[in-house]
Amino acid sequence: MRSEEQHSRVFYELSSMIVHILRSPPLSVPSAVGTATSSSSSSTSRQPSPSPTQMPAASPTAFASLFLGISLALMLFGSVTFAIGFVLMPLVMALVLFFYAVEILFHLTQFGRSIFFPPSSRRDLPCE
Repeated sequence: MRSEEQHSRVFYELSSMIVHILRSPPLSVPSAVGTATSSSSSSTSRQPSPSPTQMPAASPTAFASLFLGISLALMLFGSVTFAIGFVLMPLVMALVLFFYAVEILFHLTQFGRSIFFPPSSRRDLPCE
C-alpha cells in the first residue's frame, strides 16, 4: 500500500508540473543592454522579487527532465497495459470459444428436437 501511495504521489507531482509548465508564459531571454551601465548601481540596490502574477522562468534542463519523466511514465503505462492485455488474452479467447461451443450445442439440440419431435402439421388435425 505504501508503494501505491508513493506512485500516486509521484504521478500527482508530475501532472501538477505539467499543468504548471503549460500555464507558464514562454521563456524570456534576459536583455544585456542595460546591464553594463547599471552594474555599479545594481550592487547597492535590491533585486526586485518576482510578483505573484509573474512566474519564474524554467530552465531548459527542467523542460528536458519534465519531458523525460512524461515519456518514461507513458512507456511504463504502455508496458503495463500490454502486460495486462497479454495475460488476459487467453481468458478472452477461452470465453469466446466457450460461447461458440454453447451456441453450437444450442443449435444441435434445436436440430435434434426438430428431427425427433417434429411439429404437428395443421393438415393432420381434424377440421371442425
